[in-house]
Amino acid sequence: MNVRIGYKASAEQFGPVDLLRFAELADELGFDSVAISDHLQPWTHHGGHAPYSLSWLGAAAQRTKRVTLGTSVLTPTFRHHPAVVAQAAATLACLTPQRIWLGVGSGESLNESTLGVVWPDSAERFARLKEAVELMQRLWTEERVSFDGRFYSTRHATLYDRPPQPVPLLIAAAGPSAARLAGRVADGMICTSGKDMALYRDTLLPAFRDGAARTGRDAGSLQLAIEIKLSFDSDPRRALADTRNWAALALSPEQKRDVDDPLEMERLAADLPDEVVGSHWIIADDADTVVAGLQPYVELGFTHLIFHAPGTHQERFLQLFASQVMPLLRGLSA
Repeated sequence: MNVRIGYKASAEQFGPVDLLRFAELADELGFDSVAISDHLQPWTHHGGHAPYSLSWLGAAAQRTKRVTLGTSVLTPTFRHHPAVVAQAAATLACLTPQRIWLGVGSGESLNESTLGVVWPDSAERFARLKEAVELMQRLWTEERVSFDGRFYSTRHATLYDRPPQPVPLLIAAAGPSAARLAGRVADGMICTSGKDMALYRDTLLPAFRDGAARTGRDAGSLQLAIEIKLSFDSDPRRALADTRNWAALALSPEQKRDVDDPLEMERLAADLPDEVVGSHWIIADDADTVVAGLQPYVELGFTHLIFHAPGTHQERFLQLFASQVMPLLRGLSA
């Protein structure tokens, strides 16, 4: 299967108008997809942004011509009722047939707690996600859905405007339970790069394949997407320095779990040394180094690589990537 090449529109770093400009350029340069994160609050207070992903996708769909568009990742369990997410995604898919997909996950305190949510443990968050996925998929395929779940319910609910086919759904996974759920019920799995390769090889991918096997599905026919942290620049010093813009991503899950204030997240990230911040990224000043860094993910079977660049000059990254790296990636197969 040929590798698809995506661009991450970083909603925590740029405002909606800038992100539209980047998406248009990615479309023109030959990227296959554009993904946007769904944040109510960014990882850092000073210079941070948080445009609403579903509104932005509607505008991006009208301003681009060929790329597929989706979220990476939206939480359909706290700020959003899953039925409303299903309605929004269906509307987008009607407006832009066969170009909309939806990435969903169990969420983070940073985005939900500020609205008064009492942040539950991981078991409850996963249970909510599982239930939300079931409800959304039923609304995309059935009429008059009466759903009586532990967390959500509907009575004779119908989405009156929906596309002929259900919206493709990817489930974000950082552990085996979510990976297994993705293999069992979703169109694919999405995760992030920069972790120990053993996590993907020994935990996530086996669980994903196990989930598919449990329901008689061919895991090879499902999508394996990964958001690749890549700092690529002809100036190696700039490539390294740019990763500091996203220092919060290097915080451990334990450090981030209960933080609901961007100022606190910013403070915690500021204390991280440069070598820790940079260690989560592929840092390169030539195309061959980029491809070498990507090869392990491709060999594991990831078929959709979504590139997240940390620098402030996104047009520079897109043009450099398209001219130097993309031709090499077009020859790769997962």
